[in-house]
Amino acid sequence: RLHATDVTSSSFRLVWPPLLSQDTGYYSLEYTPRGDPAGTRTLQLSGALSSLLLSHLAPATTYEVALIPESNVHYFPPQRARVTTLPEEISPAQVLISDSGPHSFHVSWAPVLDSVATYQVLYGPLPGNSVKVLQVDGRHNSTLVEHLAPNTTYVVTVTAIYRSGKEKSLSAKACTQEGERGR
Repeated sequence: RLHATDVTSSSFRLVWPPLLSQDTGYYSLEYTPRGDPAGTRTLQLSGALSSLLLSHLAPATTYEVALIPESNVHYFPPQRARVTTLPEEISPAQVLISDSGPHSFHVSWAPVLDSVATYQVLYGPLPGNSVKVLQVDGRHNSTLVEHLAPNTTYVVTVTAIYRSGKEKSLSAKACTQEGERGR
């Protein structure tokens, strides 16, 4: 039976029993996002194949899949499956502040996704409107924020800039420690 494995938000692998061979025919594969007949895609596949990775799919979408064995020897009924891609993972889903001192604190976030190109970390004291920006490579999930005023509350916003150009932001508050007095 036709079934799917390795389902992600943008891809899945189709697996089916080897019904044909290189010499006895080919497969037609159709896949359609549910409720969008105009979005149907059709592929011709070698009769030697028994799996295929479909990618560049829409997240959280159900696809109707039909595998039609085109054999010059036997009739095989079409194999059908229904596969739903996962919801798109969104980063940052959480922002954590740690190691807070009088002049610095650590900012970290999760999850780290391949689809994120860079992160921007914006921070500024409350109240106030002086905001500074740090750029962080998309492969990293933390940074040290330094040169801060003691005993001050800061707003920290982490913005993920996706390779697609989309952006997602999440904010947290951080407080620096009191400075050492009377030295």
